[in-house]
Amino acid sequence: MQTERDNSPDTEHKPAESDLSDAELLELFAGHGVYRDNAVQYRGRLAGQLLINRCADCDRYHQPPRPMCPSCWSFDVVPTPVSGRGTIHLLMHLHAGPPADGVDYQNEGHPVVVVELEEQDHLRVTGTIHSFGNREPSIGDAVELEYLYRGGAPIVAFRPSTHQPSQPSQPSQRSNS
Repeated sequence: MQTERDNSPDTEHKPAESDLSDAELLELFAGHGVYRDNAVQYRGRLAGQLLINRCADCDRYHQPPRPMCPSCWSFDVVPTPVSGRGTIHLLMHLHAGPPADGVDYQNEGHPVVVVELEEQDHLRVTGTIHSFGNREPSIGDAVELEYLYRGGAPIVAFRPSTHQPSQPSQPSQRSNS
């Protein structure tokens, strides 16, 4: 395990999820709100995976993580890897906040996005954006997951995608004939 944390946003240091004890996981993600119901999702980040709880009974994803499915009330929920691809649903720039490495609140603000994932309607994840260059991102832009590393911890970020997310399926219309 890396003893001195690098505070620059890099993509080099990726500790394996099994390398960390629970105490080390809490230390690495200090201030992120790691608790029993979401620790496996943070361990997934260390392995480069975006894990979302999915109900084994009704197949619905739900975010944020809960021990029980909010759709059918089953306790048979399983952290499941998702593609990380989707579209920007909400975009904002924070101009105030706690000090954080790689975050500029003063000039252009720190971008925060809510991305609707292609796996399911209304399945959304919050993160930042990265690698948009001189182009300003917009609501509806196709994006894909890219972890940034700040203080050694993987942070959910999204970059432009060349892959167009699949369109959610529409309910079929019943015929009255």
